[in-house]
Amino acid sequence: MAPKVLISDKLSDAAVQIFRDRGIDVDFMPELGKDKEKLAEIIGNYDGLAIRSATKVTPTILEHATNLKVVGRAGIGTDNVDKEAASKHGVIVMNTPFGNMITTAEHAIAMMFAVARQIPEASASTHAGKWEKSKFMGVELTGKTLGVIGAGNIGGIVCDRARGLKMKVVAFDPFLSEEKAKTMQVEKVDDLDDLLKRADFITLHVPLTDGTRNILSRENLAKTKKGVRIINCARGGLVDEEALADALKSGHVAGAAFDVFAEEPAKENVLFNLPNVVCTPHLGASTTEAQENVALQVAEQMADYLLTGAVQNALNMPSVTAEEAKVMGPWIELSGHLGNFIGQMTDDPIKAINVLYDGSVAEMNLDALNCSVIAGIMKSVNPDVNMVSAPVVAKERGIQISTTNQEKSGAFDGYIKVTVVTESRERSIAGTVFSDGKPRFIQIKGINIDAEVGANMIYTTNNDVPGIIGTLGGIMGQHGVNIANFTLGRKAAAGEAIAILYIDEPVPAAVVDELKKTGLFQQVKPLAFDVK
Repeated sequence: MAPKVLISDKLSDAAVQIFRDRGIDVDFMPELGKDKEKLAEIIGNYDGLAIRSATKVTPTILEHATNLKVVGRAGIGTDNVDKEAASKHGVIVMNTPFGNMITTAEHAIAMMFAVARQIPEASASTHAGKWEKSKFMGVELTGKTLGVIGAGNIGGIVCDRARGLKMKVVAFDPFLSEEKAKTMQVEKVDDLDDLLKRADFITLHVPLTDGTRNILSRENLAKTKKGVRIINCARGGLVDEEALADALKSGHVAGAAFDVFAEEPAKENVLFNLPNVVCTPHLGASTTEAQENVALQVAEQMADYLLTGAVQNALNMPSVTAEEAKVMGPWIELSGHLGNFIGQMTDDPIKAINVLYDGSVAEMNLDALNCSVIAGIMKSVNPDVNMVSAPVVAKERGIQISTTNQEKSGAFDGYIKVTVVTESRERSIAGTVFSDGKPRFIQIKGINIDAEVGANMIYTTNNDVPGIIGTLGGIMGQHGVNIANFTLGRKAAAGEAIAILYIDEPVPAAVVDELKKTGLFQQVKPLAFDVK
């Protein structure tokens, strides 16, 4: 059955057509996002939800979204999506951070021009029939120093445009390397204070986090050069608006241009109606080109995920490209089976999980593989968990996750080994993917084996004594259970041994009971796997 997507906000016809061209069943209801009751009523019918800003994806909506796998936001901001609740429900949240980069950067440059030449006030004065030519004395941008706080995707474009305007660009960004700064032809500073005291204009291009909230605080505004002009087209809350208003009134700050505010929609704000303050209603992404770009991008991303498993620009799940998905598919399947095996074998609370990646697999997207391992383990606790929700469940239980990767160390080109730690023991299992693309268990409890993964299996431990194979085969035959594959392994002659039986149907409880009654087995465990 084809995946089904609901579009509950206004997206372009071209975006709708992308879903249809990819074979996805899509319902386009652009006004539905404003009706939360109706949305809750029908959301359970859909695998994907494409939105802009009007639709609010709340915990209540997610409770009703029993089949939902992905929410795609056409745009960068996802404040209207409860990402924590989405993760708990196993729903991927995607955005489109690159579709409006140029548009937002251009708006910042436009705002810088506007505040440098007092264009809005001059325009209003002229429209009012005044001719106040001498009142509006501006400043040139050429030769001035622009301080860019955050030189990532959008900030980097602003740097490039500013250099074209013959400005000197100074950038503060902890993640900007010296090599990258040289390539961008900007000066990197390691101390924000250095930027503050030198910049004639300051523009912000960072997300709002605990570390960036009020990055231009009252204290930092006091460190700026007298006559500085400040532009914020990134996120409200990056600047202390009360402190900025005081600095504007005192004349220390010569002007400000804001597209974003601490509280939006901003019907009232301390910056409004101050001289030489330019304000726009969060227009950074508001161009025809950008709105079309993000709509097309979110449609492609959601279609890729629903059809191929590729994850792009997800906020609560490691990204996996379509190419990675093709190569990693068998390894993701294997890692899930390894986790599931150990999860079914472990009754005690798990304290820690370690995943070892050896050889070729160590060069893959380990974050995604980790999520698959954790999901496999957590399925024994909650069958509804997936790669999105499992890390949340593990974190809530206080489970420590660690990863080790190493160069090829054995006979296999690559393998994965999962170890769980409980209060009383450690338990481990390893597996690999053969050239046929099928996952195999290759080691359990340090005992080497070669076992295919079947939907229904029995695992036993015993001492290496005669009669084990006969007992297993005889009891299975008596109960009409067909053995598809049979794997044995032991540490040493007469030592600890294991057996794994791959059978054609779920293991009858009577078989397990009879095997236990023989007294030959320390452990008899039926196992079930979701085999594709």
